[in-house]
Amino acid sequence: MPLTAPPPPVPPAAGPTAAPRQRVLSSTQRATYRAVAECVLTGAPAATETLDEVVALFDDRVARMPSWQQRELRLAIDLIGSRAAALLAVGRPTPFTRLDAAARTRLFGAWGRSRVPQLRTAHQALRRLTLAIHYGLPASHAAIGYGGPLYLRGAQHPWEGPAAPLTAGAPVDDAEPIQRGGALVTPSTPRPRGVTIGSEITADLALEADAVVIGTGAGGAVAAARLAEAGLDVVMLEEGGWYRGADFTEREVEMTEALYADGGLRSTDDLSVTMLQGRAVGGSTTINWLIMLRTPDWVLDEWKDEHGLEGMRAADLAPVFDRIEAETHARLVPDDAHSANNRLILDGAKALGWAARAGAINARGCVRSGFCGYGCRYDAKQGMLQTYVPRAVAAGARLYADVRADRIELRERETGQGRAPRKRVHASVLDRATGRTRRTLTIDAPLVIAAGGAVGTPALLQRSALGGGGVGAWMRLHPTTAVIGFHDRTILANTGMPLTTLCTEFLRTPASDYGFWIECPPLHPSLGSVAAPGFGEAHAALLRRFPQMGAFITLTRDGAERRVSSGGVRVARNGRTHLHYRLTPSDAATVRRSIVAAAELQLANGAQHVTTLHTRPVTIASSRDLRAIEQASLAPNDVGLFSAHVNGTCRIGRDPATSGATPDGERHGVRGLFICDGSLLPTGVGVNPQETIMAMASVIADRIVERWRAGR
Repeated sequence: MPLTAPPPPVPPAAGPTAAPRQRVLSSTQRATYRAVAECVLTGAPAATETLDEVVALFDDRVARMPSWQQRELRLAIDLIGSRAAALLAVGRPTPFTRLDAAARTRLFGAWGRSRVPQLRTAHQALRRLTLAIHYGLPASHAAIGYGGPLYLRGAQHPWEGPAAPLTAGAPVDDAEPIQRGGALVTPSTPRPRGVTIGSEITADLALEADAVVIGTGAGGAVAAARLAEAGLDVVMLEEGGWYRGADFTEREVEMTEALYADGGLRSTDDLSVTMLQGRAVGGSTTINWLIMLRTPDWVLDEWKDEHGLEGMRAADLAPVFDRIEAETHARLVPDDAHSANNRLILDGAKALGWAARAGAINARGCVRSGFCGYGCRYDAKQGMLQTYVPRAVAAGARLYADVRADRIELRERETGQGRAPRKRVHASVLDRATGRTRRTLTIDAPLVIAAGGAVGTPALLQRSALGGGGVGAWMRLHPTTAVIGFHDRTILANTGMPLTTLCTEFLRTPASDYGFWIECPPLHPSLGSVAAPGFGEAHAALLRRFPQMGAFITLTRDGAERRVSSGGVRVARNGRTHLHYRLTPSDAATVRRSIVAAAELQLANGAQHVTTLHTRPVTIASSRDLRAIEQASLAPNDVGLFSAHVNGTCRIGRDPATSGATPDGERHGVRGLFICDGSLLPTGVGVNPQETIMAMASVIADRIVERWRAGR
């Protein structure tokens, strides 16, 4: 590995989601995993932890997973350690633990390339979690040149720290700059009255309201604010926790486990696509990269012509977008404020004659910390946590955090005019550390707005016997992969604003509206190490050049085969939510073209060589070698795919058989049940969707208010 005399063991995340240590793996499983960890971490920089400590950290992390994830990970270890797996992979029935180091490396690599999907899935599960654990340890950070939290070290590069055009209206208590004497200020914003966290609920509760909003992301928070400000009595439910200011520690592993769905481990059942979604007050807007992009006109035209949307063409939504951008302080990033990583987009596109531009971000008092994906310590990000949630609460809405909506019960109530539809939302008050139910909460209301995201909303409807038709189908992901360029200069893709530029050269062509675009991701070591291909010495060699790594992501507007549902969400009888997704042939061709383009863009910036995320990485040093990328496999788990844009699983449409909601956002056949999140989007948007979701939620909420007033 090699292993040296270790310092005291590093404990698991000590943040909000930490739980007491408990052993999950059997002794045989621990021995197998120990051998796997040694194989995966061979040559890893700063390998100061012992293998036994790696096993203990792995066991701790598994103990904090849901029971079904624990079972599947234990099965993966059993499979890897079995004689049958060795026989399938290399033709010899020798258990993994009995092989020498060279044979283990060959065998583990063979599993990653196996024709047996279960072996590829097991390989990825153990590889990813092992790398995430090691590169989440502080000792590894110094070894690869990662600086860690900005507030502990201060700005060290021209693209870090406050940028004058982006600090106007900084949300601190006084008028001074947010940086004073070299120290970054962490605002101390008190939790407003009307916000209750789960640990404060000491008895089962039963409430009544005019409207229940389930979820506080880009759709739910906007809807809650609009309804509350119109005078409705609103209750908001959020499965995740309430965090502000110093709660955001800028420590990657701790914040990933606290703020991301499934602790950052959400994926399709076969692990072929990782899904990065928020699980906190503010939803994914608490952990996204801020960029604000309007829905392209031709996409809105498609939605009108093919899905029946009314009042949402470009001209209709222009004032809505104006309003959203004003309320979230969206501002164009000035040319001198981009990070070195984002400059690669602009400079490379200029060299190639491609279309690229700066984007607007929703921030006030931005200090360019680079940790936007782990919550904003400075209250500069103007996500839902800083904007619409406080507005809703100020207008009288009640917010309950750490509360999961389990099902919706349809009821009726006698009124002077007859029987009126009414609903009861059944919810669980969660223990944040363990995820177990502490208490129950029920809310009776005539209106329910489901805004739990494109996984949570269809799952909720299915658990409530309100699924069927298009609910859970038509998943669109903007399937995303990355290309890493290795340069002869410092890039440090973890520093500065994470996403401020995009290349739109291939987003729309004369032949198709289903293209792709290229952006920059932040590259922090735990997630970055998981994304980087391979394991062992080859993987370690990549991470040793961490400061010189420039990263591009390519995002495909999937759904080119418009009558084909690429994936979906299904709740099984045992309550587990299953996720599946497959690239259609047309979308796979676009993904392949996107990887080639991103590699060409890296080379145009002088990258010494470029590496893809294929399980068998394609590494090239010249545009003459781009054909090698075109020939690489895109089969499940043959290339790293992920998504932060999970959409479409309750899409708007006229036909209940192929959609989940009417063009007004109301669930087909269920009066008073509305959907206001990314699941509503009828197709892939073709740009990052947060502004689209906010705008659609605003329109739907205004229509709900009109109907409410007309019916009173």
